[in-house]
Amino acid sequence: MKVIVDREKCQGHARCWALAPEIFHLDEEGYITPGDIDVPEGKEQIAGRAVRSCPERALQSVNG
Repeated sequence: MKVIVDREKCQGHARCWALAPEIFHLDEEGYITPGDIDVPEGKEQIAGRAVRSCPERALQSVNG
């Protein structure tokens, strides 16, 4: 699973990080760091929950 990050949409709510800090990383201002994220095996469920928790829809999950 991969998470696609749309950094322009991120508003710094940090809900993704609150649910999965081992997957999502924030910069010094509290915004998600740019770049797509390869989700480690076994962490897909929590990553998917974090993606769905983003109120700005700045994250998108893709399989494969």
